Amino acid sequence: MQYRTLGRTGVQVSVLVLGAMNFGKIGRTTQDDATAIVDAALEAGINLIDTADVYSNGQSEEMVGKAIAGRRDDIVLATKANMPMGDDRNRRGSSRRWLVTELDNSLRRLDVDHVDLYQIHRWDPTTSDEETLSALTDLQRAGKIRYFGSSTFPAYRLVQAQWAARDSHLSRYVTEQPSYSILQRGIETHVLPVTEHYGLGVLVWSPLASGWLSGAVREGRAVTTNRSAFMPQRFDTAIASNRARLDAVEQLAKVAEQAGLTMIQLALGFVTAHPAVTSAIIGPRTLDHLNSQVAAADTVLSADVLDAIDAIVAPGVDLAAHEKNDTPPALLDPSLRRR
Repeated sequence: MQYRTLGRTGVQVSVLVLGAMNFGKIGRTTQDDATAIVDAALEAGINLIDTADVYSNGQSEEMVGKAIAGRRDDIVLATKANMPMGDDRNRRGSSRRWLVTELDNSLRRLDVDHVDLYQIHRWDPTTSDEETLSALTDLQRAGKIRYFGSSTFPAYRLVQAQWAARDSHLSRYVTEQPSYSILQRGIETHVLPVTEHYGLGVLVWSPLASGWLSGAVREGRAVTTNRSAFMPQRFDTAIASNRARLDAVEQLAKVAEQAGLTMIQLALGFVTAHPAVTSAIIGPRTLDHLNSQVAAADTVLSADVLDAIDAIVAPGVDLAAHEKNDTPPALLDPSLRRR
């Protein structure tokens, strides 16, 4: 397992991160399953575990907490807040009121007294940067979090948050967690140059593109990825963006075969090759999934292979941009772009 410095924090983290989104009802993963996956991940050298309050409505955090009991100090523990945690309109977002409350809820579910990295799951356009950063700075000074970061922020919001922290003399985001894979390369255009400029650690999610790059989606075969059960539209090849992805996957499979690699090795080796990327978050649902992904931890792609990937999906191109979750609100809601 390789280790890299998380931005400018000095903290050393594994090049693969164990993502716990599939723990609980989302991935139909039991506590025994989750504990076995955590055990195997730590044995393989993974030292960063990433979860969120919203994953299975808190169940993932609870499972992680039980799985790491007795070895908390050996783990860099990360969680997130911001997504809705109920119908009440104030049980979401990035206000001081909600973050202070929800961090305590996360600490209770995880059964720990602090988290190492607390991340804002999405940019909240209704809350000022100063409000959010002030709350996070106070939580950091209280010892409840060591560092804080953002997730899936547009590049301009990353810049605005850095300026707000400087101007208000507050602590700043030290990490960003964006979506990145061979099929979703849009962050190469603006986000990654910004993270490099500000020295942010980058923990990329969905490096296997929801299963498209795991080998589970191929021409003429039944789709076997778990995501297809509750997001069928993302795998319907009658949709143009999905057809483009499938065409790319078939070409990428040939590149992997010629290089003597699995699709998983190709996919994870690609994202961890970018100099701005610290680590790739994997989200195994079973031990077999974990083992196949950990096997790619030390994969280093040659320049020829990386050039071949560029020829299939050009740098900076998203084949399914609508799935990125970082679209400015005015592009989604007509009322926001009309007087």
